[in-house]
Amino acid sequence: MKKNIYYHDTDCGGVVYYANYLKYLEEARTEFMAERGVIIKELHRKGFLFAVKRVEINYKSPAKYGDTLTIKTELDKVKPASFFFKQSVLRGEETLVYADTALVCINAEFKPQVIPLSVIKSLKRNVL
Repeated sequence: MKKNIYYHDTDCGGVVYYANYLKYLEEARTEFMAERGVIIKELHRKGFLFAVKRVEINYKSPAKYGDTLTIKTELDKVKPASFFFKQSVLRGEETLVYADTALVCINAEFKPQVIPLSVIKSLKRNVL
């Protein structure tokens, strides 16, 4: 996923505000799933919600106003009720940020539930 950095993404020093990377990672995971035919909104209507359970993020170098970033997303592993992603934010070839994110599938009562097999197959079949 490509992301252009605008002034509103930055702090007073002209660098991307650290919390904005979480939004970029979320957007990239959503696009990753959609590109593989998994539409979060449709799953939500069927009672399958996804919540971030854990994020470990490492900041190596700042992005700045005017940069164009690439956010890479890989499905690392799947458990019955969880997805694990490895993600990185790059400016050209330089890795600025990398993160490990765990999502859990929950129901409307916020209780874990098994991810639909069709979703797992779609994501595993199309892993690049």
